[in-house]
Amino acid sequence: MRSAFRIAAVAMALATASPSLAAGPNGGQTTVSDGHPIEFVASESGVTFFLTGEDGKPVDTAGLTAKAFVQAGSKTETLTLKPAAPNRLVGDLKAPLAAGAKVVLSAKVHGHTIQARFEKQ
Repeated sequence: MRSAFRIAAVAMALATASPSLAAGPNGGQTTVSDGHPIEFVASESGVTFFLTGEDGKPVDTAGLTAKAFVQAGSKTETLTLKPAAPNRLVGDLKAPLAAGAKVVLSAKVHGHTIQARFEKQ
């Protein structure tokens, strides 16, 4: 029972943890998922995620599958992301992101799944 409580507490902490707000090399928010630094940049018409490997080098995104889940208010939008050279995953938005919108990246990167959470500033 104690073990189940600890697991639930850790899961809750991870789910509500705020992403790092440090600016990345492209001016976006950054966080690390499974050892991969990820930068999130939103424009008026789309979102871009820059993936970096554990070694600090850009991850080749060719052939990767990824989605972004965008929650703004009571609406949730799912974006299918497309690989773009050299290390980007990009998706088009129906409308610009409002401040406070939550964005979750889910991607399969070379045999393992990564997830990263961001909040539009």
